[in-house]
Amino acid sequence: MIKERLSMLRNYMKQNGMDAYIIPSSDNHQSEYVGDYFKSREFISGFTGSAGTVVVTMDEAGLWTDGRYFIQAENELKGSSIKLFKMGEEGVPTTEEYIFNNVKEDGVLGFDGRVICAREGQNLEKKLYEKNIKISYEYDLIDKIWENRPSLSNEKAFLLDVKYAGESFSSKLNRVREVMKEKGATTHVITTLDDIAWLFNIRGGDVKFNPVVLSYTLITLDKVYLFVDEVKLNEEILSELNKENVVIKPYNEIYEFIKELNKDETILLDSTKINYAILNNIPDDVRKIDEFNPTMFMKAQKNKVELENIRNSHIKDGVAFTKFMYWLKNNVGKTEISELSASQKLEDLRRAQDGFIEPSFGTIAGYRKHAAMMHYSATPESDYKLEPRDLFLIDSGGQYFDGTTDITRTIALGEVSDELKTHFTAVARGMINLSMAKFLHGVRGYNLDILARRPMWNMGIDYKCGTGHGIGFLLNVHEAPNGFRWRIVPDRFDSAELEEGMVTTNEPGIYVEGSHGIRIENELVVQKAEKNEYGQFMEFEVVTLAPIDLDAIVVDDMNREEREYLNWYHKLVYDKVSPFLTSEEQAWLKEYTKEI
Repeated sequence: MIKERLSMLRNYMKQNGMDAYIIPSSDNHQSEYVGDYFKSREFISGFTGSAGTVVVTMDEAGLWTDGRYFIQAENELKGSSIKLFKMGEEGVPTTEEYIFNNVKEDGVLGFDGRVICAREGQNLEKKLYEKNIKISYEYDLIDKIWENRPSLSNEKAFLLDVKYAGESFSSKLNRVREVMKEKGATTHVITTLDDIAWLFNIRGGDVKFNPVVLSYTLITLDKVYLFVDEVKLNEEILSELNKENVVIKPYNEIYEFIKELNKDETILLDSTKINYAILNNIPDDVRKIDEFNPTMFMKAQKNKVELENIRNSHIKDGVAFTKFMYWLKNNVGKTEISELSASQKLEDLRRAQDGFIEPSFGTIAGYRKHAAMMHYSATPESDYKLEPRDLFLIDSGGQYFDGTTDITRTIALGEVSDELKTHFTAVARGMINLSMAKFLHGVRGYNLDILARRPMWNMGIDYKCGTGHGIGFLLNVHEAPNGFRWRIVPDRFDSAELEEGMVTTNEPGIYVEGSHGIRIENELVVQKAEKNEYGQFMEFEVVTLAPIDLDAIVVDDMNREEREYLNWYHKLVYDKVSPFLTSEEQAWLKEYTKEI
């Protein structure tokens, strides 16, 4: 099937004089997670991970993906003729280098300019100029071979009440315009779906697990244009938009509309977020200010109302997860439970909570060696049955009206080897040490990452991903610009200074291929500590509330400070969660949050 699709694609490449063609994972908005219509890379390769790029030449095809997906990609690419390129590994070329080396002089590189990031397109232009390789970005060749391609989503949008958002659309718009004035911009284009959803206080269902609406916006100092399918907007939304005289335009009209910008305009844009087609449609004589969208920083710093809501959503999520852990511990080996049925049980418990909308991402539930794949997704074919032994990893979350949650726990289902306990305790210690961090304002996530990795690094072990990512408010579970990572990765802007109100996950792990995977994840909120002659100190508030499995802890491996923190955390979990449990669940939780 994949080989046939590649053959058909090469025929269309030949017809259009193309020597290579790029198929990325993104949509028109450079989203990490995309609607079914945009899953071209999955269609052409069979690889189902969220991140990766396929490059097809006339005699070879390759998939580039990162360390989270190496094991999964190797499995899914079998028999496809597509070669796996492990990003970041020694000797592995980047897509840019590969294209430069594999396209002849005066050749042509093709891609759909709507799904390629403007910055990436610009970098390709510069690199390929040496060999006079031209770029053809007007054609979506996948559309020509994808029979029965899913249609664009037509899900209805809803207005997020200010009691959840904490700030009105008008107030946010004023703040954006103030930044535009400071930078000398007369126009600002935003194409990132979570930025638009945050700014307009609207949410939708156009991307599974990400409550966003397919749209673009163009803001001037006195007008706002929203490019969206108007049938998605209800009267409540339209009434709110009318307060600022928002002009509604058809979704795809942005491409022609932006061509008409006046030469006297100065446009603020983020070339890492807008697509290559939009950038090329802006008239050459329009001055461009290429900087990050101001909304990215604004939405990352949660306001007091959002933070209060986030705390509330985490109590509900903690109740659901604690009930799940109680059920799992008491039923494994007695009734048939699998990776898929366990995932469904947890989702059912979340659905019983007030204000739950949907999961915040596809649940990762891996037993034994499946847990070594960081983003493993169980299928009916791969579904392991759980037994009363070894470790089970489950990474999941929920979208609630009052927040977005993301929690991972690794659970001992019975007898666990000494090696697994040693690894589990190292991961717990790393998570605890980062949670306890106190630091001066101005610190970035990469300054603190060593705290989480140190117990693993001391064992000569590492994990091939970041330690944590920002989280949106009833928005994307992965959100820039904050994160924890030991080095700066240019393609991922997650190394901003840690500011008050930022929410970041803390999720170190150990992954041993063919054996086991361990991850423990809590969400942390940056808050101010004391201010003195040394400056403003900052610290973390933990908002995730669920037990860390004491059955897998080696107490002697932990120092006094780590044990004290775990005891303090478990008391917090019991105090916040126990009032919502049955008497049997309370007694169980008391045992699983006891002091060590």
